[in-house]
Amino acid sequence: MKITVIGTGYVGLVSGACLADVGNDVLCLDVDPAKIKTLEDGGIPIHEPGLEDVVRRNVAAGRLSFTTDVVRAAQFGDIQFIAVGTPPDEDGSADLQYVLAAARNIGKHMDGYRVVVDKSTVPVGTADKVRAAIAEELAARDSQTGFSVVSNPEFLKEGAAIEDFMRPDRIVVGADDERAIGLMRQLYAPFQRNHEKLVLMDVRSAELTKYAANAMLATRISFMNELANLAEVLGADIELVRMGIGSDPRIGSHFLYSGCGYGGSCFPKDVKALIKTASQNEMQLRVLSAVEEANDAQKHVLVGKITQRFGEDLTGRRFAMWGLAFKPNPDDMRAAPSRVVVAELLRRGATVTAYDPVAMQEAERIFGDTPGINYAGRPKSALEGADALVIVTEWKEFRSPDFDAIKTRLVQPIIFDGRNLYDPALVRSLGIEYFGIGRG
Repeated sequence: MKITVIGTGYVGLVSGACLADVGNDVLCLDVDPAKIKTLEDGGIPIHEPGLEDVVRRNVAAGRLSFTTDVVRAAQFGDIQFIAVGTPPDEDGSADLQYVLAAARNIGKHMDGYRVVVDKSTVPVGTADKVRAAIAEELAARDSQTGFSVVSNPEFLKEGAAIEDFMRPDRIVVGADDERAIGLMRQLYAPFQRNHEKLVLMDVRSAELTKYAANAMLATRISFMNELANLAEVLGADIELVRMGIGSDPRIGSHFLYSGCGYGGSCFPKDVKALIKTASQNEMQLRVLSAVEEANDAQKHVLVGKITQRFGEDLTGRRFAMWGLAFKPNPDDMRAAPSRVVVAELLRRGATVTAYDPVAMQEAERIFGDTPGINYAGRPKSALEGADALVIVTEWKEFRSPDFDAIKTRLVQPIIFDGRNLYDPALVRSLGIEYFGIGRG
């Protein structure tokens, strides 16, 4: 099949590369010439494990190519994926300007029947706007060319996106006509050879499904963080509580880990957008409003523990920080708890020496020339002369550290663990002060 993917960001590039990998001819469009040049030169503009190999393999095979030519893109694929950004507007709503611009370009230049697929996370009703934008452009051309609009939300986890796309647990397709459904079935047949994974529904339900999924996961995280804070006051251990409730099949063990808050490009944005959607329809989502409020507060919990130990004035103190990305594997620092922790420590007069396996360059871009923050090439190097270690991201390489090295390199053997990586009793038995999240 011939496929156009509009947008070469996280969703677009992963989708395009994986669709090419099963034999489709894929053309990826982006209006940013620098991004396209990077891709054509063999580079990857984002960090995602395994993606570079998939891209290079399919470029070499002639199945994957890149362009800035809007006309070529609109006339290439029978299926047109819109995978552009939907950043939050000032009021929390999703900004659809890039989605609708892509739709209008398709309508201006398409030369045959097209299935236009909303891959971006978009509010309920966006498909109607996309349909209207395409129809308006076709009318201006006095064209009777047919098209269908489909909602096919992505469920890709950053850091495991290739695996998620190639071996999905479900494929949600919202469509209203049989021709489009038939083409989507054909497109996704290679990804569901073992059993049927296609979940068919109407377009609006598909649009809501993506928001509902992310909102549910965010709710679980905030719920456990609230319980962790209570457990700490009561002298209970949230890890034991997690195992106790997670063994109930009605609850399950996924997304029950407490920590210093969630971040990234999806959860914060999608929770805000869903709250805004409800507000626009004169409804209040009280639970999700609390989820957002709890998460904002949770990002300050580590700093609260630090100031309780050292005092509010941290002038002259230096902290080693392990982890900058919002989660392990990607280099994404959007809405990352690390940004709040760094800002609060610097505001109180401290300095920070940070280490992250992949997000150092992104951190340098974000913090720029901000005084007080510097970077270490290795985890142990960050520890030298620091008053304490602060762990913000649960990278695998942090799970079994050399505790003797931590003790000898720190001015004081203190760990503030924002991801509950270690057994408090073990760490404390080694002569290290240990502060976790909800560990009593």
